[in-house]
Amino acid sequence: MNGETLYSIGDLARRTGLTVKTIRFYSDRGIVPPTDRGPTGHRRYGLDAVARLDLVRTLRDLGLDLPTIRRVVDREVSLPEVAAAHAQALAAQIRVLRLRRAVLAAVARRGSTPEEMELMHKLARLSDDERRRLIDEFLDAAFAGLSANPEFAGVRRSLTPELPDHPEAEQVEAWVELAELSQDPDFRAGMRRMAEQHAADRAQGNIPGVRRDAVAVVRDQVGPALAAGIDPVSPRADPVIGTALARYAQLCGRPDDADLRRWLLLRLESANDPRRERYLHLLSVINGWPTTESLTPVLDWSIRALRARTSA
Repeated sequence: MNGETLYSIGDLARRTGLTVKTIRFYSDRGIVPPTDRGPTGHRRYGLDAVARLDLVRTLRDLGLDLPTIRRVVDREVSLPEVAAAHAQALAAQIRVLRLRRAVLAAVARRGSTPEEMELMHKLARLSDDERRRLIDEFLDAAFAGLSANPEFAGVRRSLTPELPDHPEAEQVEAWVELAELSQDPDFRAGMRRMAEQHAADRAQGNIPGVRRDAVAVVRDQVGPALAAGIDPVSPRADPVIGTALARYAQLCGRPDDADLRRWLLLRLESANDPRRERYLHLLSVINGWPTTESLTPVLDWSIRALRARTSA
């Protein structure tokens, strides 16, 4: 053998730290074939067997299967090609594990029944296309016939969750909850009602290009009063709610009367659905957006103030 130093399988085991049984296993499968055999038939290995065994051990630690490892060590396929393929496979496995972790975390936190857990698991496993169809169906129910308007098309886009390719566990859990929420018939009906009310608001008014958003109007006017601790049913609240009504009447092109108060109250009550606020929070988590401040205190204050004055 041209003076090459040959090693017995025991020598090879001592040099590599692998067991004789493991080396024999790889040898029998042609991954680390013997260079020669001694007079008694025992296998003998060249120095390259040490390098092959080191590579084999590394590839096994990385999760490659034996047929692929043999192709790599025999140079039938390049290591970069194999590494790229397995990196993609590992990414898919990591995604699955994150989905499972999110479902289990949600089950533990919410005390879900077996039926609820099965539903969460199905929602978590949806493909990108399936997720998109599920949300499109929900948004179609809310905005059907309205999305042709550029403003509504923009609102629809702003309500669309986009789960990233490599989501964090909390993003997956948020997606599962949002998907469940989107299937709630009452929530769907509420979102549709809000969209129709907004469309009705747009049909009113005499100031082109000005957004007639009831929530935005009361937020701007009521925020300081709320911060100051003014009771919404007290006389101190009269100028606050009066200013909000006057502004809303101007934007809608309507008189500031009892009908306008009822009109505004109906819109604020529709907007004050805790499920809507929860949807927006989950949407921010999924899309990686900053979470917005809760409007519930402002809406609660405004609704109490309007109810007190409308009933009177």
